[in-house]
Formats: sequence, C-alpha cells, structure tokens
Amino acid sequence: MEKAVFLDRDGTINVDVDYLHETHRLTFIDGTFEALALLKKQGYRLIVISNQSGIGRGYYGALEVEQLHEYMNAILTRHNAVIDAFYYCPHVEQDRCACRKPQTGLIERAVAEWDIDLARSYMVGDKETDVMTAVNAGCGYGLLLSGHAVPDELREKYKDSLYRNLWDFAQQICKKVPDI
Repeated sequence: MEKAVFLDRDGTINVDVDYLHETHRLTFIDGTFEALALLKKQGYRLIVISNQSGIGRGYYGALEVEQLHEYMNAILTRHNAVIDAFYYCPHVEQDRCACRKPQTGLIERAVAEWDIDLARSYMVGDKETDVMTAVNAGCGYGLLLSGHAVPDELREKYKDSLYRNLWDFAQQICKKVPDI
C-alpha cells in the first residue's frame, strides 16, 4: 500500500483568491515547489482534495477547474513536484453530498484508486474542515497558517499539528520518516 499527502488546494498550494478557476490568477505560495518535491522524494503520493463550490454556484464549469489543474501540473512538473491526482467536490454545502469536505467521499475514492494506507497518510490544509476531513478519514493532519486566518482557539486546539506553510509541514513530517 502507498502513503499519501492529501492536500487542500487554495490557501495550501496556491494563494487563495475567491473561486480560482483562471490560470492568470494562479500564484503558488512560497515554498510550495520545494515542499511537494520533498514529499515526492520521500515516497508520498500527492493528491489534491478540494471543495469547488463555484461549479455548483454556476460561477464556472468543471472544464475550467480541470484546465487549471492541468496548468498547475505543467508548472509543478518542472519542479519535480507533480500532483498525482486532483479530486474535487462541485457541490454547495446545502447539497449535503458525501464528497464535500469534511465528508470523506473524495478521500475514500482516492484510497480505492491509489491503494492508499491511511495510517501512513496525512491531510493538510488551511481550514478546520481539512483537519476534520483527516479525523473523519482516519489519517494524520496538518493545519497551515498560509491561507485563511486561524483563530486563536484553533491555534491552541491544533497546536501540535500547526505549521507556517506547506514547506514547514513537509520538513516536519519528513523528519519523522525513516530513510529507506
């Protein structure tokens, strides 16, 4: 079985701009290339798990999201940091679907398709919903300070799993992994 890092997209990999779907608005967060390359080197599958309610709201379509993901991976490939798979939920919260974080439908799909061992895997993101997704799925987690503001009570609650950004997260979890 494989190990994976499930990644939120906006605020984790790239700067969060409302309803990102256009390539010209994509800006990677500092350290992202290095973080993803390090995780790849350590043998982690990199799988994006993202809520994309802009589709459900009619702001853009699935095609635009998929084109953005292809564009992201074209850039990440040049840095040895390619994302293995992108999974996204197109629904709005009111749809109460099984794939919208903090539900685990997307992770369950990735586990089945990639033969992932959740006990050796992590979910990382910049919101408590990302942490709750990890808890619900049964994997480790990291809460990043690189995206949305994290209130003091959440900083205290998750202090042992709090990281400045994806680069900080990658360095810390890779220290825990024995060299092969």
